[in-house]
Order: sequence, then structure tokens, then C-alpha cells
Amino acid sequence: MHPEFRRAAAPAGLRHGQVRYGKHSDQLAEVLSPADGTGLPLVVVIHGGFWRHQYDRGHTAPQCAALAAEGYVVAALEYRRVGGGGGWPQTFTDLATGLDAVPDLLGDLVDPGRVILMGHSAGGHLALWAASRHRLPEGAPGHRSTPPPLRGVISLAGVADLGWAVAAGLGDGAVEAFVGVPPERDPEGRYVLADPARLLPTGLRAICVHGGLDEQVPVDCAAAYVAAALEAGDPAELRVLDWEEHFSLVTPGSAAWPRVVAAARDLLQG
Repeated sequence: MHPEFRRAAAPAGLRHGQVRYGKHSDQLAEVLSPADGTGLPLVVVIHGGFWRHQYDRGHTAPQCAALAAEGYVVAALEYRRVGGGGGWPQTFTDLATGLDAVPDLLGDLVDPGRVILMGHSAGGHLALWAASRHRLPEGAPGHRSTPPPLRGVISLAGVADLGWAVAAGLGDGAVEAFVGVPPERDPEGRYVLADPARLLPTGLRAICVHGGLDEQVPVDCAAAYVAAALEAGDPAELRVLDWEEHFSLVTPGSAAWPRVVAAARDLLQG
């Protein structure tokens, strides 16, 4: 089990476990939960790092521990990333397989009717994409025939619109490396299948929380997604925290953190 999660769980008295949804070393989820209780709401956390292999779930451990202390079961979903066997289509199939498997793997610990996704940065992209899998054509990586059983999605400083991100040059070509081709040379139509802003409407509620001072992923990226979602008829919302930057949204104790907890509560109680 990941040492960062062990360190976060012990002082808070949380249960710490791990479930595997595949044979690859990255096909797993780190799980933190309150010391007792069953039938708890589940928050699946998807980490960022511009989809690159050098960034893993470890940096979400404080975020996950703080959410577990609020009474949630928290599963930090790992996945293959660029430079470690991921990218197109492996990252997408990992997300789909993992998200479908994790609630069942956790059994009575969670209430399968109260599940939300929470992704930060590139993880925000993956969370929004995962909520749109039923919009994918049959045979596409991650396709699902029915809407995923989710209460909604929280994108924290998310790369919510890949077209916008490419035009802005986010992450020094991170999107192109992730999808495997630039948009102008895409004979397979990967961007249509990979970009949540092009897979609307989902019919699911999405809350995009973004710092107004974010330089890594400017707030206009989330604004572009929310505008497209609203136009398509989805119940999407942009919550801008004017004086916050990219990482404060996943830092317990920051001024932004109570707004993140409030977004989770809004989805699970709504």
C-alpha cells in the first residue's frame, strides 16, 4: 500500500486498504474510510499531473484523509499514465474498468447509490470524461451502454475542455502527448472520444471549482466546458474562488478546502 496513505491514515484513525481492478501494478485504488460504519457515501478521487507517469495518487493522500474524516469512503483510483504504459487508449480503459469495479469491490462498506467523482487538474478531465461514457459510440474505449450510477462530478481546477487546453498550450504539449496526436492530425477521431466538452449532454450534475489565480490551468478552461454543458442542457455549475491558485483546492486547511467539501455535500445530498 502507498506509504503516503499509510502516513495520512494513522494519525486520523482511519481504515486504510487497497483494492485491485486489474493485473497491472497501476490498476488499483487506495481506500481510506472512517473507523467504523457501513453503507457510507463513496468519493472516487482521480489525481492529476497532466496524465504523466511521474505523478501518482500519493499526492492526494491528505485530500483523501480529510474527506474520509468527513464521513466518506474515499477511493483514490490509480491508472496507467503517459510514460508508464498509459495514454490513448489505456488510461481511458483503466478509468472505465476501475470505476465500474470499485463500488462492488468495496461491498457493504459503501452505498452504491451515493457515489461521486472528484478529479483535480488532469484528473478533473478524467472525471468529467467518465461521466460521459454513455455518450461514446459502441466500441470506443470506455464505452458504457447506460449512464454511470453517479450523483455527479466535481472537477477541481480541471482540464475540462481539451480543445481549449491544446489552443492554450497547457502543460507544454501534455494533451497531445496524452491523446497521442495533435488535433489537426487525428485520423481516428480520438479527440471526439477523449474530450468531455464534446460528449455532452451527460444528464449528470457537474460542479467545476476553480481558482481565479490558477496559472497551470486557467479558469477559462473550466468556463468553456460549463458553457458548453449548459448549452447542451446539463446541470453544470462553475464556482470560481477568486483568490485561489491551482493546488489550494486539494490542500486541506486552505481557504478553498471548505468549498470543496461543500461541493461534495451538495452532490450527495442533492
